[in-house]
Amino acid sequence: MMRLILVRHGQTEWNAGGRYQGQSNVALSELGRKQAKCLAENFPVQSLDAIYSSDLDRARETAEYVGRKIDVSVCLEPAFRELSFGDWEGLTYQEISSRWPEEANKLFTAPDKLKIPNGETFQELQKRALTKINILCKEYIDKTIAVFAHGAINKTILAGLMHIPLHYLWSLRQDNTAVNILRLDDGYVTVELINGTFHLGNEMKTLGL
Repeated sequence: MMRLILVRHGQTEWNAGGRYQGQSNVALSELGRKQAKCLAENFPVQSLDAIYSSDLDRARETAEYVGRKIDVSVCLEPAFRELSFGDWEGLTYQEISSRWPEEANKLFTAPDKLKIPNGETFQELQKRALTKINILCKEYIDKTIAVFAHGAINKTILAGLMHIPLHYLWSLRQDNTAVNILRLDDGYVTVELINGTFHLGNEMKTLGL
């Protein structure tokens, strides 16, 4: 039985501005760093056998706060990068919907049918994410690991492990520094926590969460 702790990165300025980041390498904001510090101080386990992170800075930096706290190095993994939003990266939803109204509508109403211009599909994202998760499951039997990634990829991982069709992807919320805990035992998944933000407390919530 492997225990997987899946975490989203802290806030960025593009998060705050409603801009789609995708694989653009946007750093954490000051609030995002405060969130990551709160996460490290209140992480749900005291030890980990491994920490994996997307190689994008916002996920890597979030992971490193936790890694320093529990003295585990961070392994960077490109397979855990966010969905490529292609031509949409850096744009707001309003800007996207004005140029690609049909595709923008599908983003939330039919994500399983969406093809982002010069970007990835959610099926492609889920395939690369779960391929790596399955490898880690075999490598870390009876271990506890953390994976630090992004909103859309976390949703596809959770949907895949919980057998939720991608059409219902947006029913899974992932706030900044959200913690998800799952147990994986020979193909059987037990969900212990989804979108946990207990570590942020009232102070962070008053800052806009």
